[in-house]
Amino acid sequence: MRSLIVGTIGLLLAGMAAYAAAAGDGTVTKQAGQSTAKLDTATFAGGCFWCMEPPFDKLPGVVSVTSGYTGGTVRNPSYEQVSAGGTGHAEAVRIVFDPAKIRYEKLLDVFWRNIDPTAKDRQFCDVGHQYRAAIFYHSEYQRRLAIASREALEKNKPFKGPVVTEIVAAGDFYPAEEYHQQYYRKNPIRYKFYRTSCGRDRRLRELWGNDPNPGS
Repeated sequence: MRSLIVGTIGLLLAGMAAYAAAAGDGTVTKQAGQSTAKLDTATFAGGCFWCMEPPFDKLPGVVSVTSGYTGGTVRNPSYEQVSAGGTGHAEAVRIVFDPAKIRYEKLLDVFWRNIDPTAKDRQFCDVGHQYRAAIFYHSEYQRRLAIASREALEKNKPFKGPVVTEIVAAGDFYPAEEYHQQYYRKNPIRYKFYRTSCGRDRRLRELWGNDPNPGS
């Protein structure tokens, strides 16, 4: 679906105009000139990764957000391979954050409010296992918090339908191609057109009300 929408945008806007992946163990260190304090990593899948970067990018304490592929078996997959299905990977974002400035619980809250927790193997207009919603935990601590947040949401959800979002252990994460990184900043008109055409914000309002903490 996204390829069709983006293709339409290309016809309309023809001629118009990475972050590195976090370490696999979920812990990284700031680069030269920054504090040597340990940073942490969170990984979330919420459908199109273009739409999952903005809500986390704007949070104080978030150091970087990288779009990529995870949860599958194919090494170093391409966008074409993942979007076609069959690799087992999901489009996802890996977030490097400073736990002294922002808690993992806050990231979980932002994650929930930017996805449709009732949708299985799809998010909004994008359909397939590669567009599933999932929390990929990097530690037992993150696993416990993720499960607790899902249970709390199930008890207090403002919408009908069960919460079907997966919670699974994080594995290898492969950064997406450079043109996908920060897509919403590089191509704001195309991004807005896709996001609107996909019905993401409309569905988020249905689920969470008029102030869902969207990341558009």
